[in-house]
Amino acid sequence: MALETGAEAPDFTLRNQNREEITLSSFRGKRSVLVVFFPFAFSSICTGELTAVRDDLSSFQNDDVQVLAVSVDHPFALKAWADAQDYDFPLLSDFWPHGAVAQAYGVLNTDAGFALRGTFLVDRSGVVRFAEVNAVGEARDQNAWRRAVHALTAA
Repeated sequence: MALETGAEAPDFTLRNQNREEITLSSFRGKRSVLVVFFPFAFSSICTGELTAVRDDLSSFQNDDVQVLAVSVDHPFALKAWADAQDYDFPLLSDFWPHGAVAQAYGVLNTDAGFALRGTFLVDRSGVVRFAEVNAVGEARDQNAWRRAVHALTAA
């Protein structure tokens, strides 16, 4: 079962597309974090969703909020995808142990071995303030993310 609003977000440390370690708890007390799980780099729906984030990044990432996109892809695949799409936010690899972070957030499809389309807005204290999970093949509507980010940063 996926994390729900009000739950404490499980901490994690993952490598980004540049093989740098990023730890969720390093943002505590400083910035909220929009954690966006996606199934696979280079897939059409994932590309569309993250391109929409890239094209309107200031609505999702600013001085108060950091975007962290997470998949089970290897960092090398994420690097190639980030370079191809000009993504200027961290793409994190949940490659090994395979899908451990997605599993902690309740969004790992264990039969297929990839993350579902889960989105979690984690506040500065580490509490989930927005949570949604979309089915495989179902694109997300980022308007709900914009509203959640705005509500959290306006408070």
